Amino acid sequence: MNPNCARCGKIVYPTEKVNCLDKFWHKACFHCEICKMTLNMKNYKGYEKKPYCNAHYPKQSFTMVADTPENLRLKQQSELQSQIRYKEEFEKNKGKGFSVVADTPELQRIKKTQDQISNIKYHEEFERSRMGPSPSEGAEMERRNSQESTNYRRPAEQQQQPSHHVQPSNPVYQQQQQQQQLSSQSYGYKEPAAPASTQRNAPSGGGKRFRAVYDYNAADEDEVSFQDGDTIINVQQIDDGWMYGTVERTGDTGMLPANYVEAI
Repeated sequence: MNPNCARCGKIVYPTEKVNCLDKFWHKACFHCEICKMTLNMKNYKGYEKKPYCNAHYPKQSFTMVADTPENLRLKQQSELQSQIRYKEEFEKNKGKGFSVVADTPELQRIKKTQDQISNIKYHEEFERSRMGPSPSEGAEMERRNSQESTNYRRPAEQQQQPSHHVQPSNPVYQQQQQQQQLSSQSYGYKEPAAPASTQRNAPSGGGKRFRAVYDYNAADEDEVSFQDGDTIINVQQIDDGWMYGTVERTGDTGMLPANYVEAI
């Protein structure tokens, strides 16, 4: 038995039957509820078992819910549950994986800036550690140096003392003294020279030249002090961190840090 049309109520024969939305329609009766445009199985949209075109398909509207105390309590409870779940997932996934960050130009610039800041801090700490001793320590070092120099020169003075005494008039004693002098000259005897620490070499004009870019105070006796802008001549490289040269302004010669100067 043939069914009836859902719109006109007449019998629908198989040749013109459309089975859609759980109903049977004539092909001509299967149209939009608003604009009456004829639809087919490809372009229709159903709403409450009625056909609509795409332009007149009913839009669902949402009702506003007032923030009643009960709703606020439920909202707060749901937020607490979300936080608990988030913490549980965070604890489970902690330390399991790391995301690889691309080496972008911005990250390279930030890394370079951090390296420069680290170098500046290193120079500041280096200068503090290389600062000269306190006044009390300096006085103690000068006293020790004076004692050492006095003890070193004492033998030479003792050797020179006999020359100031009046030699006896005994001919035998004079003959022995002459023989001792001749023997000392024949063997190339020389008096001991002054300590090397008291000698100062005059700077020569050759060698590599560097310019100081920071002030530096000598921390040891074998180092030299200089100021920003001083010229260092006759520079010789000792290792990656230290050089040996002469400060042209003061004439002092000794070791100096390589990262405090630049080549001219």
